[in-house]
Amino acid sequence: MPRNGKLVRITLALAAAGLVAALAVTSAGAAGKRSAGTLNGAGSSLVAPAVAKWGSMYSADTVNYSPIGSGGGISQISARSVDFGASDAPLTKSQGDDCHGCVQIPWALTATIPVYNIPGVGDRQLKLTGTVLANLYLGNITNWNDPAIKALNKGLNLPDKKIVPVHRSDGSGDTYAFTNYLSKVNKSWKSKVGCATTVSWPTGPGGSKNPGVAALVSSTPGAIGYVSDFYAIQNHIAKAQMKNAAGSYVLPKISSIEAAAQLVKGAKIPANNKISITNPPKSKKYKNAWPMSTFTYVIVPTSSPKAAQIKAFIKFVLSGRAQKAIQPYVFAPMPSSVIKAANKTLASIH
Repeated sequence: MPRNGKLVRITLALAAAGLVAALAVTSAGAAGKRSAGTLNGAGSSLVAPAVAKWGSMYSADTVNYSPIGSGGGISQISARSVDFGASDAPLTKSQGDDCHGCVQIPWALTATIPVYNIPGVGDRQLKLTGTVLANLYLGNITNWNDPAIKALNKGLNLPDKKIVPVHRSDGSGDTYAFTNYLSKVNKSWKSKVGCATTVSWPTGPGGSKNPGVAALVSSTPGAIGYVSDFYAIQNHIAKAQMKNAAGSYVLPKISSIEAAAQLVKGAKIPANNKISITNPPKSKKYKNAWPMSTFTYVIVPTSSPKAAQIKAFIKFVLSGRAQKAIQPYVFAPMPSSVIKAANKTLASIH
């Protein structure tokens, strides 16, 4: 796993405090080949590093991708203003209906993580449980030296500092994974807030997309937020350890994401490919599992004038070579059963 400052950087159209509206990856120039055409996509900022890497490797077409958030990606593919959308949250029934003949295909596996800016507390020093994390965002715990946090962090010098819970202001797959986890571990959260790409947050400011949350946490002493691991590493933000259902304090990394993905091994994957691997159960099998691991999806129409191009690109993305290439950005290899289901759905595009 890459360390802070040693992450292989990719060209993302990122502004210091936010995200520029487009990310374009042109593979043909680097490879010295002439591109046959163009594919345009939009959506998840979580998967943007992976799409950028894939686009740089892919020589058949130029791949342009706008990381506008999962909600925006779903809207744009539903309007057919792009060739493919991307979301870290599976489509709801109404979203599926509004997309008028779309399928969702899992194409990457990664994690959403809590990040913090606590004066005097270094990276990976803070320990949290799902219950405490939910209470931070519910506004029930408001100070970093609260007894509930101190009980988990014996010997850690937690300051008398107000907690600033930062959330995503846009429709986000990271928000879906985060709230999906909190809904599973905290009944109060499930009843008061729930799980969705957009929720009514009880407290705290919002940041736009992963870069916006990362920037807000970085610039706000006392802040806590959630981003995909790539953005935590890229922005040198402290990451929290989370206690999983098996009782282990774990960190997000390839092996802990793979441990969570064991949930799909031997299990029947539904026809719509909707998969949840948050909060794996209390079992030795999942003792190393990261509790906010998530699949992310490409959303495509079953019928498209660019069907052959779309299928060829996604087929490449699902290849072992393409999956391995994104591991430096903290994307874990997808289980073979998920790859098989993805290719089966891909065959339905025409």
